[in-house]
Amino acid sequence: MIMHPAIKLRHIRVFLAIAAEGNLSAVARAQGVTQPALSRSLAELEDLLAAPLFRREKRRLILTEQGALFRHHAAAAVQALETAAAVLHPEGPGGRIRVGILPTAATRLFPVIALRFRQIAPQVTLAVETGPHSHLVRLLRDGAIDLMIGRMPAARDMAGLRFEHLYEDPIALVSRAGHPLAGQPVAQALAACPLILPPGDAIIRRAVDEYLLVLNRATPQPAFETVALAVGRGILAGSDALWFISRGVVADELQRGTLIEWPTGAAFLSGAVGLTWRQSGGQAGPEKTGLDLIRRLAQEEAAHMA
Repeated sequence: MIMHPAIKLRHIRVFLAIAAEGNLSAVARAQGVTQPALSRSLAELEDLLAAPLFRREKRRLILTEQGALFRHHAAAAVQALETAAAVLHPEGPGGRIRVGILPTAATRLFPVIALRFRQIAPQVTLAVETGPHSHLVRLLRDGAIDLMIGRMPAARDMAGLRFEHLYEDPIALVSRAGHPLAGQPVAQALAACPLILPPGDAIIRRAVDEYLLVLNRATPQPAFETVALAVGRGILAGSDALWFISRGVVADELQRGTLIEWPTGAAFLSGAVGLTWRQSGGQAGPEKTGLDLIRRLAQEEAAHMA
């Protein structure tokens, strides 16, 4: 069912105010309107939606199941509209938002978010910081960045931070296309080829080490350690090396066919990707508005990737 074109923003605001207060007279006083006018607006909305939004219990209005569902989505929609409007008019000549980007989000997710953000808020600068997970978490705690996008921090690092899940990103084992051992068992290829592993402090390294143990192989001495796309891609192009890396880092190369993925059959080689910020970040005004917009754009793009 498509939303009735006669539904106006005033209907939604009236509904949300009544849902919050549970009382018509209190909302009428707060908005400076008469209670009958408020009742008419609510009745119009229920007629247009063809659904009862409240039930009356003594002097209070209680949300029905349909009303609670509508409130959830209506509140998010109004917040999105307010965010979009506010971010166009930050205080002063412009704003600056500091974002830390981990490799798994750097090649596909964040560029799309950044370009959409630029269209909506061209006067706001996105200052991007990259680096290993431990480095960005430290910057986040110190207030040097406002938000981090990438894999979820380890449990030991989550004190004082909040994480919002966007999607799951597997750890892939990849090589150049045309690898001479392509199609052979993974264990055989791992024993015969140089390995590129994530650095020891990378958030995905532990899962890779566990996978190698499952294959009855202690973590070998790697030929190289990196999660940098340019470095890993260059080494793979000139050798028969195999690279354990977040699939999000090499997704474009896999799609183009310049790299191939080896089947690991390990469901645990996957992890949450999302947004991390300080619980007591204290952002206010345009900065908070900009961060809210980035979060909403990230949610929308992650939904397209799912």
